[in-house]
Parts: sequence; C-alpha cells; structure tokens
Amino acid sequence: MPIRPLVTRYENDLSLFPTRWNKIALVLGLIVLILVPFITDRYWLDVMNLTAVYVVGAVALVILTGFTGQISLGHAGFLAVGAYCAAVLGNHLGMPFWMVIPVAGLAAAAVGLAAGPFALRLRGLYLAIITIGLVFVVNHVLRSFPSLTGGVQGTSVPMLWWFDKEGAADFLAGYRAATSVGPVTLETDVKIYVLFVLLAAFTAWCGVNIRRSNSGRAMMAVRDHDLAAAVLGVSPAKYKIIAFGISSFFAGVAGAMYAFKAAYITIDPPFNMNMSVEFIAIIVIGGATTVFGAVIGALFFGLVRPLAESFANRLDLLEALTASQQSLLVLAVLVIGFMLIEPTGLRGVWMKVKRYFASWPFRY
Repeated sequence: MPIRPLVTRYENDLSLFPTRWNKIALVLGLIVLILVPFITDRYWLDVMNLTAVYVVGAVALVILTGFTGQISLGHAGFLAVGAYCAAVLGNHLGMPFWMVIPVAGLAAAAVGLAAGPFALRLRGLYLAIITIGLVFVVNHVLRSFPSLTGGVQGTSVPMLWWFDKEGAADFLAGYRAATSVGPVTLETDVKIYVLFVLLAAFTAWCGVNIRRSNSGRAMMAVRDHDLAAAVLGVSPAKYKIIAFGISSFFAGVAGAMYAFKAAYITIDPPFNMNMSVEFIAIIVIGGATTVFGAVIGALFFGLVRPLAESFANRLDLLEALTASQQSLLVLAVLVIGFMLIEPTGLRGVWMKVKRYFASWPFRY
C-alpha cells in the first residue's frame, strides 16, 4: 500500500522534503526547537541536551547496525574515546571546542578502523561478544594513564573558544560563560543546546545522505545478504570497515558532546555496558534500519527516561535499585513490549499511520 504520492521525477525521489507536508513538518519542528529554551526550565533543557547526544550516538549506531547489519555492543567504548579525547585536548593542549569535536571523532574512527578487521569474519551474536570486549579494553587503557585521564577519579572538560592552555582549568572559561546579546543573556545550558541541536541535525543529515549514497546502498546489500552482494561485485569486507569507521566517528562526536555537557567525566560510569545497551534499546524502540527511527527513538528515550525514573521511584519493589538501574529496568520492559507488539519500533507505528491517511477514507 502506498505511503506517499507517486514519484515521477528522480529529483523528487532524492529530495529530503519532497511533499508539502514534509516541509510543514520541518517548519513546525524548527519552531519547536527555537521555542524550547524559552518554554522550559533548566532541568528539561538539560534533558534536551542529553537527548541531542543520544540522537548523534543513535545515528552512529544505525550506520553500523541498521545499514550494515553489524551488531555492536562496544558503542560505549567509542563514546569514551571521544569524551576523553575532548578532556585531554582541552586540559593539556588548550584546544578550542570547535576543533576538539572533529578531532575526537577522528580518534574514535581510528579505534573503529583498527577494530573493524578483527570482526570481518564474525556476525550476529559472535560479533556482539567481540565488541563487548572493546568497552573493557578502552576503559582499561584510560585507567592506565591517570596523568592524562585522571584515572578512576575522572577529569574536568574545558570548553574553550580559542587556544588557552592557562585558562583550561576554569569551568566557566570560553563557551560555557554566559553571553549577553543586547537585552538577552544566553546562559550556559542555552548555548550548549544551540550547539548540540546543530550537531544533531548535521549528523542526521549526514546519516540520510550516507544511506542514499552508493556506499550506503552497498552497506545495505551486505546487511541483506553478504554472499549475494559479493557476487554482484560489492566487497563485504570493505564496506564493513567503512561502516565501522563512519559509525565510530559520529560516536566519538557524541562522546565529546557528552563530555562538554557534563564538564566533569569519569570512566565507569557512564562509559560501560549500560550505555551500550541503552543505545541498542534506542534504535530498537525507534526502528533499527533508518535514521528517522534513530532520531525518534532517541527523542523517545531521552524524554521518557526522566518520567520512567519518576515512575520507578514510586514502586516499592524497586527502592533497593539506583535511579539509573530503575530507569534501565523500566526501559527494558518498554523494549520487550515493542519487540512483541511492534518489532519495527516507532517508525513502524508512524508508517501505519501514514498508510491509513494515504488511503483514507477508503480501505484496501
């Protein structure tokens, strides 16, 4: 059953917003994003900032798992590399944040490209088991250099405008300082929100274009049937490694964003197996094969998690668990529910709604 009007031009097929309704949704979304800092308090603005981190990390995981079919439970390791790269470059080199973000992504991509060849002969649960080890290896390496990373005590993460090694220890130095624009004063959370929304939008745009590119189509061919793809001239090894590199790059960017938001980071928590499982849950809830599914899954996860924590605190059986464990348990129930009722996630629900209105008032 169709879910959009018949496409008669190749340009329309490649357009990100081909219909009038897509353009209206884009405008409404931009209006909501602009109004968020003015209609929410600091708590929910902080939630939105964390949600933007989830969006970037989820899109990164979709490129590897959704596009290429490589199940990874080592996602937290790539975020840890990006986060500690941001901390080390800021503290020891006084590097500005706009330079730190891509460098953190490149550092994580280097780790991903190094780990990729070891996973070429593995798939499914075997690959997942191998990538679990990546989290522990990265955490061990970070603990082995306490002079750089702070070891188990953690380290601060400066966010500088320009090269300023001497002022790197000041939390309020650089981008985090409040800025006055005429009568309006932009607080730290608002400035971080603006930066994170731009990074999340750019990442989603890159993810959509990667999926539509020749490389993206080759990745999906490898996901569907790597042997058939090889017969057609697509190299499974090549595109698996490319997927590892691109995915780990954006995961490193998400790690740097997390570090800038937190201002002070430790190794474990948060960069442990719980984080990797959370990102798997995000793409399962949203829909594991598309960027749209990753984005709506991240939005759902980021906005529902505080509500889940509030709900879990009222259950007597969960009083012995920490807030993080309580929310993870509630979200695990949600994931199980989605897998049983709607395996394609929130994207599947959205597609059913579109199909209904595309054929309304008739039924086929």
